[in-house]
Amino acid sequence: MKQVQFPGNRRYNNYNEYFKRVFGRRVQKLSVDAGFTCPNRDGKVGRGGCTYCNNDAFNPSYCVPAKGVAQQLSEGKEFHAWRYRRAVEYLAYFQAFSNTYAPLDHLKKLYSEALSMDGVIGLVIGTRPDCVDEEKLDYFATLAEKYYVILEYGVESCYNKTLDRINRGHSFETAQWAINESAARGIHVGAHLIFGLPGESREEMLKEADIISTLPLDTIKFHQLQIIQGTTMKLDYEKNPTDYNLFSPEEYYDFVVDFAERLNPKFVIERFSGEAPPRFVIAPQWGKIRADEVARAIEDRMAHRDTWQGRLFSSASF
Repeated sequence: MKQVQFPGNRRYNNYNEYFKRVFGRRVQKLSVDAGFTCPNRDGKVGRGGCTYCNNDAFNPSYCVPAKGVAQQLSEGKEFHAWRYRRAVEYLAYFQAFSNTYAPLDHLKKLYSEALSMDGVIGLVIGTRPDCVDEEKLDYFATLAEKYYVILEYGVESCYNKTLDRINRGHSFETAQWAINESAARGIHVGAHLIFGLPGESREEMLKEADIISTLPLDTIKFHQLQIIQGTTMKLDYEKNPTDYNLFSPEEYYDFVVDFAERLNPKFVIERFSGEAPPRFVIAPQWGKIRADEVARAIEDRMAHRDTWQGRLFSSASF
């Protein structure tokens, strides 16, 4: 099969190259914690949240809900200024918890405040698929006519048995509905998957590439499961360690290459792995390997195997 030609002469559909195509210049994400919660935390669908979740493990230090949206964005600009001096335009990244889980009037106030900030040209909104409805999606579609707007849905797994076990509180069918309805309205759509969730075999995880590839996604993020301090999953892992199919770095590189070979080549891969401060991580112990090192190792593995994203993907529509 002839190799797909990705921008930048890459072996996969690279996120930085995607940003160049969309914006033509450096655009920086600025994280915001707007004080949301989740329906599986406040009792609407459950208590305790997802078993793997501890937001303190990834939230930037300047993200404090009490500061408000404008102050967090201003401090975010200062935080990133020394490293990304060419960035003069920004996307407000509503990251922590479920950022559509509130009445629409409240959402409008928060997002309007973000978009009124100097240099902010769009929104990245992380949320759950059960926290949108047609009215909210219609609102985001209106914003998307003027700004860059992407809804990033935590899909996590394509298997309902797994979603039940990790206390996700929604089904995969709910994720399918949210992604399809968002895309139909012209909203950019992203998805997040976790590899290594309890009870899933490597074969089941690999099959998810075929399942997720049928959806109208723009971007996708991958995350190796990490057992994090302060989570319910830590307790379950200590009781049932054999239920967890955790990856070593070398195993993960090969698995992700296998997965990418089957993945729709239209999907932009935003991230291959997640990071958490080492003090939070119980297992697996990867040392000080950073996400950019993981990405390079995976692309090197693709070159060594002379393969690329989508090599084993087939679709009559592509």
